[in-house]
Amino acid sequence: MTPRKLVVLSVSAGAGHVRAAEAICAQAQAAGLDCTHIDILQHVPAWFRWLYADFYAVLVNRAPLLWSWLYGRMNQAGPPGLLQRLRRAAERRLGAHWLAQLATLAPDAILCTHFLPAEVLMHRKQTSATPLFVHVTDFDLHAMWLQPGIQMYFVGCEEAAFQLRRGGVDDARIDVSGLALMPAFRPMPDPGVLASLLPPHQQQQKSPPQQEQQARQPAVLLMGGGGGFGGLDAIANSLLEAADGFQMLVLAGRNAQALAALQALAPRWPGRLAALGYTSQVAELMAGADIVITKPGGLSSAECLAIGAAIIVNAPIPGQEERNADYLLEHGAALKAVNAATLAWRLRVLLEHPAQRQAMALRARRLGRPDAARRIADAIARHLDGH
Repeated sequence: MTPRKLVVLSVSAGAGHVRAAEAICAQAQAAGLDCTHIDILQHVPAWFRWLYADFYAVLVNRAPLLWSWLYGRMNQAGPPGLLQRLRRAAERRLGAHWLAQLATLAPDAILCTHFLPAEVLMHRKQTSATPLFVHVTDFDLHAMWLQPGIQMYFVGCEEAAFQLRRGGVDDARIDVSGLALMPAFRPMPDPGVLASLLPPHQQQQKSPPQQEQQARQPAVLLMGGGGGFGGLDAIANSLLEAADGFQMLVLAGRNAQALAALQALAPRWPGRLAALGYTSQVAELMAGADIVITKPGGLSSAECLAIGAAIIVNAPIPGQEERNADYLLEHGAALKAVNAATLAWRLRVLLEHPAQRQAMALRARRLGRPDAARRIADAIARHLDGH
């Protein structure tokens, strides 16, 4: 039997929407689906791509209060305001290239991991004969995800499902799947990648018992997201000054400037600090860490939960990251830091109380849904089979 065609549409504004799309495509073949992933920002003019991705990064880093206001305004119920109407008009006008590619592929089903393509498709009525699915990639539901005619929503938690029902979506069109992750993100029996990357301890003039004690130092993984947001070198230096007895690996993502600054800082902290750029081994590094410090993006948060990590969420962006942080805190899986001083304090608390971080890791693991991507692919396949 010829596999049914699934097209997954994402938007590379932040890394999470794309990672979720890739995770679903990775599970599609086993579900009997031929999957194609399109990042629609690769098919729009450069100025629009800058506005949607690069300007967003500038805004959340330099003007978070303005972003918070915009996020709240666009989340208000009622008829769309001028800003919303202008945004939608631009998105529809600039969608011709990826819409043409979509028409050429002639998919049996379409899944959106960002609200933008779902909104364009529904307003252009391009999917009247093609079922359209939406995967919400945060633990909260923003109003822009709500569109008429969606076949099914896949969400990360029961609270998001409740918000959908309040928005008029019936239960039959809601699946609390969790957020789609690559298969590697799950508890690991013997994670060893992190230990191999951390620098060797300073062991001069140490007796064997002292060396053994040093070998058990807690490992802290500091992450700045796919773009390496935030002054990672300043954060790392502040934390290393604030507490002894731990080692730190910092992931700078694709931020070459941040990686260079971290590598320049490492000699100041011999045996305690290492840094990496973009890596495909994030799951193994998370699994080997005693504590993960991260921005609470939807996918980053879900990855930590699936691994079962003790989490400190650092300076969440107002809006979706604040809501994700709230979800983690309410379930006891994370601590929250809003500035350098509170981050240093939270880290010291977890370093000094291993039982607390172990309890947090257990609660995280209970919340985790490592098989969400497979569940989403299977649900779409069942729908196409008429089940």
